[in-house]
Amino acid sequence: MKGFFKSRIVLTLVTLVLLAAAIAASLASITHSRAAAAASIPSGERILGQNVLEPVFDDTTGNVNFVMTPLNAPLNANPKSWAPFYVPVYPLSTSVVGPLQCTHLPADNCPDHGPGIAGAAAAIVPTVYSAGVLGHDHLMAPPGSGGDFNIAWEPILVLFTKPEFANTRLTTLAQINTAVSSGQAIEVPDPLHTFHCEVVPANIYAQSTPV
Repeated sequence: MKGFFKSRIVLTLVTLVLLAAAIAASLASITHSRAAAAASIPSGERILGQNVLEPVFDDTTGNVNFVMTPLNAPLNANPKSWAPFYVPVYPLSTSVVGPLQCTHLPADNCPDHGPGIAGAAAAIVPTVYSAGVLGHDHLMAPPGSGGDFNIAWEPILVLFTKPEFANTRLTTLAQINTAVSSGQAIEVPDPLHTFHCEVVPANIYAQSTPV
């Protein structure tokens, strides 16, 4: 009988060791998947000649695209031809995984508009953003997507109303509409910064110089 119980104890310990190894492998797989996803998300402005390039989400699918904006280009478009360019802004407390398309902390990789967006967010919803703004994303409807596409783009800040609402990344217009209609976010149009841009291939962004 002693041998029987000893065998049972050994088997139980072996089972626990194997279970612990399986859990560790599973956690490692999850961590690797998240790291790989984070590494695949482009972030930051780049310069090509007299143009600025940056990543955006297709607001109909959530897929990543890239846009190019000419530096100091005059805007003469009639407001009736403006389309929305959504800018969800995330506080420092967010648990969103992966780099945002523009990060403000610890250093700003979209310096021509990042500080202004961070300052506006902290002023409009201080209960969410006064402790710091991690960064923001861009969403627009590219040509052929069936979304609201036009020749000029009006930035619309998407600001969360409570810190916990900022833990979900918004990559489609459907998500933004749901967040706004449920009171989890508000939209703040910024018509003074309406701009021209065009969608360009990923290789153009890759070949450009980071700011």
